[in-house]
Amino acid sequence: QVQLVESGGGLVQAGGSLRLSCAASGSISNIAARSWYRQAPGKQREQVATITSSGTITSSGNTNYADSVKGRFTISRDNAKNTVYLQMNSLKPEDTAIYYCNVHRWSPGSGGYMDYWGKGTLVNVSS
Repeated sequence: QVQLVESGGGLVQAGGSLRLSCAASGSISNIAARSWYRQAPGKQREQVATITSSGTITSSGNTNYADSVKGRFTISRDNAKNTVYLQMNSLKPEDTAIYYCNVHRWSPGSGGYMDYWGKGTLVNVSS
């Protein structure tokens, strides 16, 4: 099992910045990728940013972003702290959502990949 705890959400004015953190604990080996997702009221959860782990799946530390956040958001990680960050700049009201941390991990016991989720942190951007 992997436990994820997000922090850093809050209320910010449009144009402002926030940094989200996601600390992982538990079975943190074999992690293939870590991502941030978000879900706005009345909308489906969407993938915001992903960073792959070194030497796994397709690449070493590559990042990928939703088109809506490219150039504004940056995902990074601190392996020593088992923490992933999402730096969000130039925030817009449409960025308002609950942001969830995700771990995509190979599970030797099940012979497949499993996804783990945090409980989410609310980001509210006022106009």
